[in-house]
Amino acid sequence: MRAVLIWCCLAVVIAVPLAVAATSPLLAWRDPVYIAAGFAGAAALAIMLLQPLLAGGVLPGLPAVRGRRVHRWTGIALVLAVILHVGGLWLTSPPDVVDALLFTSPTPFSAWGVVAMWALFGAALLVALRRRWRIRPQVWRLAHTGLVLVVVVGSVVHAMLIVGTMGTATKTMLCLALVAATLKVVIDLRAWAAIKRRRS
Repeated sequence: MRAVLIWCCLAVVIAVPLAVAATSPLLAWRDPVYIAAGFAGAAALAIMLLQPLLAGGVLPGLPAVRGRRVHRWTGIALVLAVILHVGGLWLTSPPDVVDALLFTSPTPFSAWGVVAMWALFGAALLVALRRRWRIRPQVWRLAHTGLVLVVVVGSVVHAMLIVGTMGTATKTMLCLALVAATLKVVIDLRAWAAIKRRRS
């Protein structure tokens, strides 16, 4: 029963903001590419919530080893969603994207989004090159976690500053869930690592 409740709560937290975004009246008369770009951003935020839960092995039916395998695939999906988000916005308004990338945009949410994007690409690059660079596990974990925290903070501030299709209440619910899940898993993993160090 507990497992069903957890999965149902997760489904609601993810599905409701996406449903609100998909049916928002703000989409009226918008270009299809712009709509797709915006929805890709909303999907990226939803996927982001899954990442710490999968990495921490806290989802029922997905133990840590299997969860981390899925975590890699959802990480790829997250990177693709961000690329679609930025790429779609580039197609609809290249000057705005250039301003955002150069940190000269007058909209504060742009800078937060760009910082989160580069941190995400950095975290993905660390995963891809971990074995080739022979990074020690402790160093890799610290660097990856640090970048992930930047991604989460940047993405949450970026989303909350935008008056967009996701709706304030549902967007806030998703962002709070993302922050809570990330902090829980980071604290749990650090505590477990500390215990292992003491035992060794």
